[in-house]
Amino acid sequence: MYLCGNVSTMRVLIINTSERRGGAAIAANRLMESLKNRGIKAKMLVRDKQTDQISVVGLNRSWWKIWQFIWERIIIWKANHFKKHHLFAVDIANTGTDITILPEFQQADVIHLHWVNQGMLSLNDIQRILRSGKPVVWTMHDMWPCTGICHHARDCEKYQQECHHCPYLYKGGKKDLSNQVFKRKKEIYQLAPITFVTCSQWLKERAEQSALLKGHTVINIPNPINTNLFKPRNQQEARKACGLPADKKLLLFGAFKITDKRKGIDYFIRSCQILVQQYPQLKDEWGVVVYGNHSEELKPLLPFEVYPLNYISNEKELVHVYNAADIFVTPSLEENLPNTIMEAMACGTPCVGFQVGGIPEMIDHLHNGYVAEYKSVEDFANGIHWVLNEGEYESLSEEACRKVVSSYSEDTIAKKYIDTYNKIIGDYE
Repeated sequence: MYLCGNVSTMRVLIINTSERRGGAAIAANRLMESLKNRGIKAKMLVRDKQTDQISVVGLNRSWWKIWQFIWERIIIWKANHFKKHHLFAVDIANTGTDITILPEFQQADVIHLHWVNQGMLSLNDIQRILRSGKPVVWTMHDMWPCTGICHHARDCEKYQQECHHCPYLYKGGKKDLSNQVFKRKKEIYQLAPITFVTCSQWLKERAEQSALLKGHTVINIPNPINTNLFKPRNQQEARKACGLPADKKLLLFGAFKITDKRKGIDYFIRSCQILVQQYPQLKDEWGVVVYGNHSEELKPLLPFEVYPLNYISNEKELVHVYNAADIFVTPSLEENLPNTIMEAMACGTPCVGFQVGGIPEMIDHLHNGYVAEYKSVEDFANGIHWVLNEGEYESLSEEACRKVVSSYSEDTIAKKYIDTYNKIIGDYE
């Protein structure tokens, strides 16, 4: 068995669809780096490679891979009676790549799955992995591993027994696509033990209720963050680096795709409108910094001056953006453990978010930020105003940073994963 103090021979293969795009990819990449810093020989296997990082291995790209992705959508589209809605809210994993034949897989001591949808791994590929006899850890960045086909079950509880009549399918039935995939997953998961890791306690509670995960270990380990990089810096210098005004209080909102309804942009717009109605003077005193694709589209929709930035993948630039802001707002309607909140808090920027998913585990209400009643634009507006005008801002900032350092630092999270790897390797020997 590998011991925590002598792990230089342990090889871990982290598997994720993308190298850098999306929250799961960022979290998986950070975990790889934190493991390497503690002596683990960690590599990452991805379908979409975005950098020249030598420890990240990309699958060979081909038109066949693109067709596989399209074919999965066609099957879902057909099952959905040719309706477009929810076309990308579900995955059926009917296409993918057999990675067990790759040298990186064969050399690994532990196979660590992350977000593997949209053509990365099929259910048959997952079956091959479990049959290989290698220990498997699966970090859940959403609910897909414990449901039939959806990433977020919302109010549906059918996954606790058996998925059917899926609300994401138009006219779902007793033996619809969700039911077929659910049964197939159940069959596959019985092949070998899987250690499921959830990034939030909220997701752990739901995962443990799933009929699919009965008999498997489910533990909670948060995502890691580099607190040597993401930390408080001089605000005026950060604003100068970002080309932002020095004399306004700045609200920050960011997402990969700003117009994604799940990110709650409509709720943020209405909250800002309420604030200006109640406090007209704020119109000239506050501004909103927006980073992400389609950020320009918010300019005519908000009552404050908007400073749009493109999607930022460079972490050093992100640190400047977080430090330039006075507050980070996240009106998301579906969340697990958002990297954005973690990044903002690490930089000493208090956050406001809805009471959903793992957000209340990150933001300690009135201690380091504000947790608003779910979907209440009035309470969200109240939270923004409280943080910027009523709370003890310096204390909120310090406590936000302290929370991240103590709970989410790379060193802390890497140790938890190494302990998990050691345990399951020992169980296999």
